[in-house]
Amino acid sequence: MSEDRPGFFARLKSGLQRSAQRFSDGIVAIVAKRKLDDAALEELEELLIGADLGLGAAQRVTDRLRRTRFNQEATQEEIRTALAEGVIESLKPVERPLALDPAKKPFVILVVGVNGSGKTTTIGKLAKAYADAGQTVVIAAADTFRAAAVEQLKIWGERSGAAVIAREEGADAAGLAFDAFQAAKSRGADVLLIDTAGRLHNKAGLMAELQKIVRVLKKAEASAPDAVLLVLDATVGQNAHAQVQTFRDMIGVTGLVMTKLDGTAKGGVLVALADKFGLPIHFIGVGETADDLRPFRAEDFAKSLVGLES
Repeated sequence: MSEDRPGFFARLKSGLQRSAQRFSDGIVAIVAKRKLDDAALEELEELLIGADLGLGAAQRVTDRLRRTRFNQEATQEEIRTALAEGVIESLKPVERPLALDPAKKPFVILVVGVNGSGKTTTIGKLAKAYADAGQTVVIAAADTFRAAAVEQLKIWGERSGAAVIAREEGADAAGLAFDAFQAAKSRGADVLLIDTAGRLHNKAGLMAELQKIVRVLKKAEASAPDAVLLVLDATVGQNAHAQVQTFRDMIGVTGLVMTKLDGTAKGGVLVALADKFGLPIHFIGVGETADDLRPFRAEDFAKSLVGLES
């Protein structure tokens, strides 16, 4: 997956503009013509918590400023820099690329998330990225109750040259996943991406279906799935916490993908999730095209989030 760092950093910064503006406006109001006294630092902590950063990161930032700038005047740039450092501190431990194990053919990636999170699109983008990197990809359209999801995956399959395994609407998802694994195995495919249902309003039914998919995959290959990715929509803000908790308890999530960062002022939630759950953040998305999903980089994200130049 190519980096194209300067181009992507510009898109990331642009995508996170709403989040950065939220911080900027608040910081300006707090530091204008006053010193960083207890009241100012308390206001700053409340701003950061209100921007979905979470208590841990908010306290780290204000503690850092208390040690270094207490009762002194501080520029917006100094506060932004301290904020970026606090965000990096939270995010650096979860900056872990999703590494494919070449000994596993196929490397099985089970993709989960609520409907509307960008899950199906993420699978398509990953398929394109892996195919562009020379990997052979098979996609299993195992959200069998959403005809639109199946059609979407077929379009991405055509774009990437990935084979798409699909069945009639309402077909057994676990059986489809098993067939897709066997097809990927027989073709010598490098990667198998499996889409799944995401109807959280029927949590018990969803859990049973996801657990059945995992059981059936393990019958085909004891180590499968090799990764379980949870796709989150950044625009849901604090609701992302409940989604991570639910899917982690249901299915043993191994890593996160955060989409739609370009459409929200709630980008800070990624920091709170890192502090609370410690799950690897593998990819972030800031747009609709295949190039807008990239491996997560903590420093780039932190600087974009607070409006600093790279």
